[in-house]
Amino acid sequence: MAVQPSPHPDEASSSTAHALACAPRPRRHGGVPCPRAASPSVVSLLCFCAILGCRRDTAIAPPTGGEQVVLDQPMFEQQVAPILDRRGCNATGDCHGGGVRGTFALSPQPTRDLAFDFAQTVLQVNGRAPEASPFLQKPLALDAGGTPHSYKPFLTQSDPDYLLLRAWVLTARFESR
Repeated sequence: MAVQPSPHPDEASSSTAHALACAPRPRRHGGVPCPRAASPSVVSLLCFCAILGCRRDTAIAPPTGGEQVVLDQPMFEQQVAPILDRRGCNATGDCHGGGVRGTFALSPQPTRDLAFDFAQTVLQVNGRAPEASPFLQKPLALDAGGTPHSYKPFLTQSDPDYLLLRAWVLTARFESR
């Protein structure tokens, strides 16, 4: 039986188009058969599965597992946050109190939110390699081992405020979620 090439879709009526879509197709492109439209029974089955198979009466709980970095929040509020204030890290404008700068945002001094600042700061701590944390590296002068940052409040690693920040970061531990 000779197979006629299918006409352009604009030239065929809907019944002709359906008949052509379901008719055997010649092999083209190196022997790969041309695609066909799915049969009505396949479409019905897929719809049935999608409607009934995906329906749930209760929400699925998020997966458990993983770890999170845990740091001392009271120490942050009593000792670390005052250093951030003193060194101008949470100042508005181009500093972290003026919105997200890079990946670090702090609440501005007039509207201090220590819980927000703590959560944002924890994200800047590398629990696997605390000494390499952006929270310690970015504000440290390049000559003292820091990484590029527009403002360098700490010229040396022996600065008392830097030592306190470092001591806080080194208390980081992991807990299962």
